[in-house]
Amino acid sequence: MRHPILNRRLLQKLALLWGVIFIFTACRDEEFEPIIDDATEQTVIFFMPWSTNMTPYFEQNIIDFETAIKDGLLRKERIIVCIASTTQRANVIELRQEQGQCVRDTLKFYSQPDFTKRENITTMLNDVRAIAPARRYSLIIGCHGMGWLPSSKSRARSQYHFELDNVPLTRWFGGFTSEYQIETTTLADAIKEAGMRMDYIMFDDCYMSSVEVAYDLKDVTDYLIGSPTEIMIYGFPYHLCARYLVGTVNYAALCQTFYDFYSHYTTPCGTIAVTDCRELDVLAHIVRDINLTQEFDYALLADVQRMDGYIPTLFYDLGDYIAHLCTDKNLLDAFNHQLDVTIPYKAHTAQYYSASNGLNDIRVYSGITTSAPSRDTRSSGLKNTKWYQATH
Repeated sequence: MRHPILNRRLLQKLALLWGVIFIFTACRDEEFEPIIDDATEQTVIFFMPWSTNMTPYFEQNIIDFETAIKDGLLRKERIIVCIASTTQRANVIELRQEQGQCVRDTLKFYSQPDFTKRENITTMLNDVRAIAPARRYSLIIGCHGMGWLPSSKSRARSQYHFELDNVPLTRWFGGFTSEYQIETTTLADAIKEAGMRMDYIMFDDCYMSSVEVAYDLKDVTDYLIGSPTEIMIYGFPYHLCARYLVGTVNYAALCQTFYDFYSHYTTPCGTIAVTDCRELDVLAHIVRDINLTQEFDYALLADVQRMDGYIPTLFYDLGDYIAHLCTDKNLLDAFNHQLDVTIPYKAHTAQYYSASNGLNDIRVYSGITTSAPSRDTRSSGLKNTKWYQATH
């Protein structure tokens, strides 16, 4: 028989030990999310809202993604596609890797999906999270695009590049008409409400590499990937670049692959850039200092690099605009340095294409546009943008 005093001492030590373990565990649970070994590392959401004429091209995008999946793309990642096949229906599909093949698994559908409303995008995002919870989320949006401009119901009515006939087609953020066009602020609010900050948001749409767009989305994503010009209707070559978007993201390789593909495309034009949205507040502060002391000389407007085919121009190269605006060397140097930090990766062919006027030379390229000097009546809402308010 053991001595009773030794038994008591042993019990006291064990009680103390369990108390320490309990305290440590309680503190750890408060400070850190529990780690689940078999959790999905990344869920990539491919969002394709109704875009009038783009369903066949969306199908090609999905086929290209499937090609990459067949080649062994997925490790601990999942690909969820939300595609509006008609104005009346949108399907939620998972692209799964199975025995060297890619399988499409339809998990859910929405009837009468109105993705112009914040609450409906939020619902879709929450559904995706319930289907494929992950440590990280990324969002790819395929549709038409028109930068920061509000939907056509709230802007001057003119013909847009996506409405032209008998020309090579390019891409919109939504459909042709206002009932299918999504505001960037609506997207930002929906992501914020869902609580799903994205690693990146990639717009496979025209004119979405815009500083006004990026500033709207800076609080819901780390990076924004897009084109400052029109993008050919084929969109991103996912069969080649999906491997740089899934798993460990390689922005430099993504830009290079996009450039290589479009350098040899039927219409050899392509522009791409990656914006580090975490750097936008610093950039805005410098631009605000410039705007406080400098005034743009509109006699120089014709010399600023345009990035569209509209008359008057709607989208100008941001870096070239500031170079023409700012005469203070110290401020301009600070701006250029911060612009390089904010746009760490970019690529472009010698020319860009616009359905409105064909081929256009690129003399200067910062990878991101602004409508600040535009005299087009369609840019009249610029003062309402968060970027304008932050920089004036």
